[in-house]
Amino acid sequence: MDNFIYKKAGDITALSARLDEFTYKKHSHHEYAIGVTLKGIQEYDLEGSRQLSHPEGVMFFNPEQIHDGKAHDETGLEYVMLYIEPELLMEASEIGEMFKFTNPVIYNRNIRQKVLNLSNSILTGRDEAVINELFLNLSDSFAKKEIPLDHYEDDLAVKDAKDILHSIEGNTFRLEEVSSLLNLSKFQFIRKFKAQTGITPYQYFLNSKVEQARKSLERNNDIYQTVAECGFFDLTHLNRHFKSIYGITAYDYVMHLKSKK
Repeated sequence: MDNFIYKKAGDITALSARLDEFTYKKHSHHEYAIGVTLKGIQEYDLEGSRQLSHPEGVMFFNPEQIHDGKAHDETGLEYVMLYIEPELLMEASEIGEMFKFTNPVIYNRNIRQKVLNLSNSILTGRDEAVINELFLNLSDSFAKKEIPLDHYEDDLAVKDAKDILHSIEGNTFRLEEVSSLLNLSKFQFIRKFKAQTGITPYQYFLNSKVEQARKSLERNNDIYQTVAECGFFDLTHLNRHFKSIYGITAYDYVMHLKSKK
């Protein structure tokens, strides 16, 4: 049976996942995501490149990096993930600017153990002081260049498009209006955006709404307020899209949040 457990500590969210048949649709996260494969093989498409993370593999996802995910075979999959707000990671690592992880998967015992220590401390509800110390220990690995990093660069038109799509209220956007703001035809816009990100503007728009919904649920624990606030038609509409990205419905997610308080 598929199982997803989320727990948040400050600007870090930890996920413990076990899945057999569930597959993630293409999506991205605002945060940096760092995870460890515990059992099975995680298979995913990362910006058009197929990746496999075997047991003990450490996975890195940059903010806004499009990916999907599934178990590679019938043995199933277990893994943990950390979702870290970019500002927090830049502050702790003292790099001072957005950066990119250049290797999607590495096999490094030291980094792996640091990720496991931090995720376990969050999932088991340890003190904030302990969590901060373990997080600093992990972020120091990036400052010391234990793993390859690169400067964060993005196509300016696509970056502007993402900002516009994030800012739209309600559940629809007018393609012609967004493309005209970028001085592109609607077809040029779709083609350019998909070439850069791997998904269409509409898919990205839906994904951003789901991410907004997650943050709204974490703020207020009110699922119906979130439906209205984030522009979904109804709870069924929100639940369907939420589950395709986070593995559980928005309703189950907010019940889980309430149970941990």
